[in-house]
Amino acid sequence: MRISAQLFAAALLALAAASTAAQAQHGSPQPAGQSANLQGEDPRKFVDNPHMHRFYELSVATLRPGAPPLDLKAYEASAYEIFRAFGESRIKGGGPAMVEHLKLIPGQVVQIAKDDPKVLDSFDAFADALVGPK
Repeated sequence: MRISAQLFAAALLALAAASTAAQAQHGSPQPAGQSANLQGEDPRKFVDNPHMHRFYELSVATLRPGAPPLDLKAYEASAYEIFRAFGESRIKGGGPAMVEHLKLIPGQVVQIAKDDPKVLDSFDAFADALVGPK
């Protein structure tokens, strides 16, 4: 089981739209080298970044076999903090939009890890579960 690449694509498109609207509203220019057009971005590139590596580490610590009992609210809160930072790193003001569009991911990862704990064995296995194999 994997999280749909379409969910990530939808999040990217929504984040791009939100940032474009925010920039138009506030007159903030796009930083040099940072594109607001996120259409067509490789989903693997979306996942392979320091923020998603932190989400993987959080998931391993929280969901691995032998971990303390799951506190879903705490796991989600920590994940949302990572997603917020990820959104901000991509587009100024994009943190809340990223959380909104990825808010179902922690619950899905909980189920994936229950169904197949091996997805926590490596970041590559985790990324495969999120967006599919390379």
